[in-house]
Amino acid sequence: MGNGDARVRGLAARAGGWSARHRWAAVGIWVLFVVLATVLGSAAGRVDVEDSEQLKGETSTAAGIIEEAGIEEPASETVLVQAKDDGLTSTDTDFRSAVSAVMTAVERTGEVTDVTSPYDSGTVSEDGRSALVQFDVRGDPRTAGERIEPVLEAVADVQKEHDSLWIEEIGGASMMKTFDDAFGDDFKKAEYSAVPVALGILLIAFGALVAALLPVALAITAIVATMGLMGLVSHLQPMSDTANSVMLLVGLAVGVDYCLFYLRREREERAAGRDARTALRIAAATSGRAIVVSGVTVCVAMAGMLFTGIAEFEAMGLASLMVVAVAMVGSVTVLPALLSLLGERVEKGRVPFLRRRTGGRNDSRFWSAVLKRVLARPVLSVVVATGALLAVAAPALGMKTENLTLDQEFGDSLPIVQTYNRVNEAFPGGSEPAEVVVKADDINAPEVKAALADFREQAVGSGASRGPVEIKLHDQQNLAFVYVPLVGGSDQDAAGASLEKLRDEVRPATLGKVDGVEAPITGQVAGNKDFNDQLVGSVVPVFAFVVVFAFLLMLLSFRSLTIAVTSIVLNLLSVGAAYGILVAVFQHGWGASLVGAEGVGAIITWLPLFLFVILFGLSMDYHVFVVSRIREARTRGLGTRDAIRHGVVTTAGVVTSAAVIMVAVFAIFGTLSMQSMKQMGVGLAAAVLIDATVIRGVLLPAVMALLGERNWYFPKWLHRLPDLTHDEAPTAATPRTRDDEPEKVPV
Repeated sequence: MGNGDARVRGLAARAGGWSARHRWAAVGIWVLFVVLATVLGSAAGRVDVEDSEQLKGETSTAAGIIEEAGIEEPASETVLVQAKDDGLTSTDTDFRSAVSAVMTAVERTGEVTDVTSPYDSGTVSEDGRSALVQFDVRGDPRTAGERIEPVLEAVADVQKEHDSLWIEEIGGASMMKTFDDAFGDDFKKAEYSAVPVALGILLIAFGALVAALLPVALAITAIVATMGLMGLVSHLQPMSDTANSVMLLVGLAVGVDYCLFYLRREREERAAGRDARTALRIAAATSGRAIVVSGVTVCVAMAGMLFTGIAEFEAMGLASLMVVAVAMVGSVTVLPALLSLLGERVEKGRVPFLRRRTGGRNDSRFWSAVLKRVLARPVLSVVVATGALLAVAAPALGMKTENLTLDQEFGDSLPIVQTYNRVNEAFPGGSEPAEVVVKADDINAPEVKAALADFREQAVGSGASRGPVEIKLHDQQNLAFVYVPLVGGSDQDAAGASLEKLRDEVRPATLGKVDGVEAPITGQVAGNKDFNDQLVGSVVPVFAFVVVFAFLLMLLSFRSLTIAVTSIVLNLLSVGAAYGILVAVFQHGWGASLVGAEGVGAIITWLPLFLFVILFGLSMDYHVFVVSRIREARTRGLGTRDAIRHGVVTTAGVVTSAAVIMVAVFAIFGTLSMQSMKQMGVGLAAAVLIDATVIRGVLLPAVMALLGERNWYFPKWLHRLPDLTHDEAPTAATPRTRDDEPEKVPV
């Protein structure tokens, strides 16, 4: 094989060449960038999304009024006192004694204020078996969970003295504390174990410690740099902890993948007899180009989240976009420099009992056997694979999305879930009341007070609430907070209907008749409805943006209308199959016991759109890498079928390794106790597995084999479009293998 210095074009090739020639400078610039981003980000601090920025609609309006008034609503807590049998009621001495003991115990902690007796507030159930002691936690509500422990202990001590009663606490602070204790370490273990899992798989893939460490090191430095950049960018677009977790997942996935693609190609070329300089140049011109095309496509997909208008989604999209861009730049700059510096030392740290994996042709016996059958019967392969994917995707047609209630999210794994259910049974909607934020020029004006009284009366009279409706006045700010327990409780459909009555019937007939009064209705149920409405409205623009721009990028990158269309169709099939698996497992319960998802019955609202964006982006990794290798072989003179065979078989090893890493990392999140995280992990893992096997190993080669030379169809009227098909490998031409295709079509 020649080691000639043929000139190659393209950004990736030029970047790789410069880095290889100025390797210390390239490494130094990268380290400086990571350090500067971290230091500047830490100095700037991170601005998180405020409640008023989360959503549009009434929820946002209410949060804006509260923030403008400078009111910080305290974390509210409730203690349920409930008879275990029908023999005891709220009027009995023992019951009253327990209520008094609870009030005294929580007041003694010094951590609470405004302790209210159920006999004063009217929070006694209709059957007289249940009552609620209510109070607020002192201090910052955002950190109330850190100070609630003494109160929980005080309530537990009272419970020990009253065996005939349930005496249990629930509220924002106690739930925060319970979740942090139960799942805080769970999340940390999942995030920390992702890196060792990826490293272990890379050790098996490469058989050498140094080679395995390179992708992990690139991914980690990209993540660290992005964390710093998130601090800077957050002053323009606020961030969140959720965005941070998603960024870590995406950064680890693409960072490892990009480095894996590049490193395997460089080792393959060296094993084929090329010198180190030529091997690096070829890797830059081929895998480097695929990384750039894939990275830009993934960034475009992530940018789709910016069209939702939901601050949390915008933060996740921007954070993911940044980490992909950083990983992409690192892969085509500092990675070639490190490979040039290491040379043969990349093979250091051989793992005993693993054969030396130098790259070579990188053929896979398994995929060679599969591909032989696929190419022999492409029509049958397309029909079977497509039919199987459509069958898997079919359950998605009946997808039911909703914001999961506490019992759906956590099942019976936490005692507080049982408390939540008992409160909702005795006081429907009491644990998640609607909150009406009433703003007036003079909150004590007679007409305003009369309207508040009418609202309270009609809220119960309309059937939207069974009461009690509580009103808290803030005279100085001319605000009133009205808390309305909604009929329906944890039944979201019924609670939503009650909310509509309040918004569409009760409010216009009462508060709406007073000039100058604003009365947006917020709360958990209202927030869920506003979120769902906004999410549904953003589906079409996000879908259109991602699909159209991905199509254009593939069209320009491969100069083939056929490749662009098939790429979109195959990706949609992959996403549809992932949706089908989610619905089958989490909604219909097929095999739910295997992943601990019994009784969920729905998909969390935000997941379908989130999965679409993430999967559409990540699936392009494999697609671009495989199709680039096929096109590379085609331009060197191989016939279409031979090019398909060469491209799929020689990339099988690296695609399998990359897929195994992604599936393993995502599957870790599928083991968490929170159903929303479990659904995300299972959905991502299933989609990547399907994408790397059925799509890339069977359907893609079968479809391309059927299309033949039509794969490279590019109408003349599109020739004016920019040509991004640069970076072909500077290798000696390979004689064209005869196949049943017509003569070569220029591409």
